[in-house]
Amino acid sequence: MTSTVPQDNSTITPQEQEQLDELYAAFEAAHMKPLWTQIGGLMPTSPVPDSLPMLWRWSTLLPLAERAGVLVPVGRGGERRAIALANPGLPGTPYTTPTLWCAIQYLGPREEAPAHRHTQTAFRFVVEGEGVWTNVEGDPVAMRRGDLLLTPGMHFHEHHNTTDHPMAWIDGLDIPLVRTVDAGFFEFGPDVLATKETPEVSRNERLWGHPGLRPVGAPAPRTPLSSPLMAYRWEHTDAALTAQLELERDGHPGVVEPGHAVVRFTNPATGGDCLSTMRCEMHRLRAGTRTALTRTAGSSVWQIFSGSGVVTVGDERYEVGTGDLFCVPSWAGLAFDTDSGLDAFRFSDEPVFEALGLARTAREERP
Repeated sequence: MTSTVPQDNSTITPQEQEQLDELYAAFEAAHMKPLWTQIGGLMPTSPVPDSLPMLWRWSTLLPLAERAGVLVPVGRGGERRAIALANPGLPGTPYTTPTLWCAIQYLGPREEAPAHRHTQTAFRFVVEGEGVWTNVEGDPVAMRRGDLLLTPGMHFHEHHNTTDHPMAWIDGLDIPLVRTVDAGFFEFGPDVLATKETPEVSRNERLWGHPGLRPVGAPAPRTPLSSPLMAYRWEHTDAALTAQLELERDGHPGVVEPGHAVVRFTNPATGGDCLSTMRCEMHRLRAGTRTALTRTAGSSVWQIFSGSGVVTVGDERYEVGTGDLFCVPSWAGLAFDTDSGLDAFRFSDEPVFEALGLARTAREERP
């Protein structure tokens, strides 16, 4: 049936308006929404994220985590002493962005966090401290400053602090994404640690941690899209970033822009991202660097590992230093300025956007 309702609302008669009101009431009763009243929100000309640019200062996060360490035990039920960075643009949720969950986790002296596993993919990044081992499927992996430690989905994992000092780090997970698509599963593991061994090098590193060398006799990874290597050590990351800036100094290519070196943590079995749903990178800006402004479809979270500078996210401008974290909503402009130089860890949802054909990046030179 062809509608007889005129397209120009100014010419609608009272009778036609009454018929439209009845139609819309019928839509509501049938739990329907007409596209022509929704298209601006459903199909904007560019992303209009609900999440906001946000900065969390390490000087605030760490003391609060320390207080939680005194008052909140680690054990079954709570499972982890992890405190999420909740974006005020996503009220009622513990989400940092619509797809990414970031938290500071705190483990006290000699404490143990019991084993569990879940669909959600996870990593840990250490900005300071050492002495904690995370056992991933019974393989003990040391956690030290600057290390990226992986826990792919449905891998049993547990943590234990071997020292008389507490330790804190950040956790990154795809909890919001998994919740949105209703794909979450969770299982408890044994209450007793799988091992209390504290080797300098884990078994997965001994097998997979040799650049450019794939172990022919290694068993097939349980989760092929995620890396079988569970630890990416700071000494390797630091050396790679240093080499890029040295090559730039000598007049050779390698940096993404003047004074800006980047390494991406990859799966040694496939060459793809180290995790199936999250991209992890380390950025180094030489002293005096002023980056271009970039926009990316998809969101990201950054932590300053060392140094200081000024970061612009959308309309916000933050002075940042070691440990500080900030999030970048989808398509928000991002730029750095640093007089002294800085290193920053970044994780994002870009693998998901690329797999879905939704990836897009724009770059603008600043005046």
